[in-house]
Amino acid sequence: MRRMTFIASVALAASLASAAAALPSQPKIHPAGIPKDAVMISPCIQRMGEHWANRKNLPTGPIYGTWHDKPVFTEIVVSVKQLQDGFNWLNIRALPGYTIDHVDFEFEPHGHAGFAVPDYNIHAYYVSPAVQATICPNGKRRASTTVKES
Repeated sequence: MRRMTFIASVALAASLASAAAALPSQPKIHPAGIPKDAVMISPCIQRMGEHWANRKNLPTGPIYGTWHDKPVFTEIVVSVKQLQDGFNWLNIRALPGYTIDHVDFEFEPHGHAGFAVPDYNIHAYYVSPAVQATICPNGKRRASTTVKES
């Protein structure tokens, strides 16, 4: 069991190193409010914005979103296994000077680059859903795995 955990850890570290090497072009100005050690890890995604993180915190975060150089969310990524094992994250909060308006809890059945296991993305947005709908209208679309409530 320890050997399998070690092998999985090595594989995850290798995929993260590969993802880190492929960072998008960095803007000349660092957005105010985003921690100084964070770099842009993805360009603008519709309804979310650019993603920023300290690479040593990847893949689970915290990850920060920006739109028009202003923070719009804090995100953490939690594997299904972590939730099954009993998960606590006591430090998800808005960046200084911001407040959380709403939280999206989204299932990613296949995970994503650097974390290819079923997981949940938890976004704590600082903007209203109406403002969120206007973020990056021409940006990359993400695959929707969200289940709508009836």
